[in-house]
Amino acid sequence: MADTKYTPRLKTEYNDRIKGAMAEKFGYTNPMQMPKLDKIVLNMGVGEAVADSKKVTAALKDLTAIAGQKAVPTKARNSIAGFKLREGMTIGGKVTLRGDQMYEFLDRLITIALPRVKDFRGLKPTSFDGRGNYAMGLKEH
Repeated sequence: MADTKYTPRLKTEYNDRIKGAMAEKFGYTNPMQMPKLDKIVLNMGVGEAVADSKKVTAALKDLTAIAGQKAVPTKARNSIAGFKLREGMTIGGKVTLRGDQMYEFLDRLITIALPRVKDFRGLKPTSFDGRGNYAMGLKEH
């Protein structure tokens, strides 16, 4: 049996078709000029974590299931008395995806998850910052 490595559909599409189209449209002469995906970071803040620590555990489990990779808990950097928050308390989680997992996640997000969002009107082009990062949020999970 031959050991063939699986490459994600979106990565193949990007390398075969999209790179060439971008070079033609924008006049890139060097392959290093072309935009590329570096990483996808998924994070979740749990507001009710101060009152109930079980909610953070459930949120981390959900984030792990969504990403297919273990979520890392995020802790509060400083105390805020008004929110009853102490330094070092776990208040959320994050997952960083790179490589093939990143392309696979993005492909599933674009083709499966986003079209199923109720009242979805597309992604906002104004959500880019000045450094090429794109931020989007989903209120309900």
